[in-house]
Amino acid sequence: MRILVVEDEHLIANSIKKGLEQEHYAVDIAFSGDDGFDLACGEEYDLLILDLMLPGMDGLTICRELRQKQIHTPVLILTAKGQIEDKVSGLDAGADDYLTKPFSFEELLARVRALSRRPQNMLGTVLAAEDLKLDTGSFRVERNGRNISLSAREFSLLEFLLRHAGKILSKDQIINHVWNYDADILPNTVEVYIRNLRRKIDLPFKGQKPLIHTVRGFGYRLGENYV
Repeated sequence: MRILVVEDEHLIANSIKKGLEQEHYAVDIAFSGDDGFDLACGEEYDLLILDLMLPGMDGLTICRELRQKQIHTPVLILTAKGQIEDKVSGLDAGADDYLTKPFSFEELLARVRALSRRPQNMLGTVLAAEDLKLDTGSFRVERNGRNISLSAREFSLLEFLLRHAGKILSKDQIINHVWNYDADILPNTVEVYIRNLRRKIDLPFKGQKPLIHTVRGFGYRLGENYV
């Protein structure tokens, strides 16, 4: 899951980024409203964490402009303001949730999880395809009842594949969602991680059909072609 944090207070922004990355999210930061708006328009994110008081374009304006452009990425607003009218203004501008500073990271994380997009094949925090299950809450992965140990990056890649099970994903799509914007990633890096995943979720299960498929010239698909 890829998140954009738009927050001009560097300490807060970097603390949020560090905490979310420890929870296996890919996180980009913008320190001004204009930079945040450009990133939100030009890149694909699963969630925006947006401060209201920003240099340049303010948070409410960003929210309104994104909705006018038919960009419906979930938005969690952060602000030091706590008045009811400020919350109403944020929600009316198109935000999905509102969190008043100061806040605990545990509450922020809970709201991030609540705003996460849930595909049809997800029940609670569990993503599933065939006999493969991934729990985004406990970070547990298993196939056919057998536990599978993954690195943080492997887990993020598998989660992205499961969230789009049955769909072909290009290397660029994978890079854009699994790695940060400023990460220096080459296309063959994706091949390495896909190969590592196959070694863990396909090769040890010789009696089961492979789940990760290469679609030559296009990218990769997890599971059958459902769509």
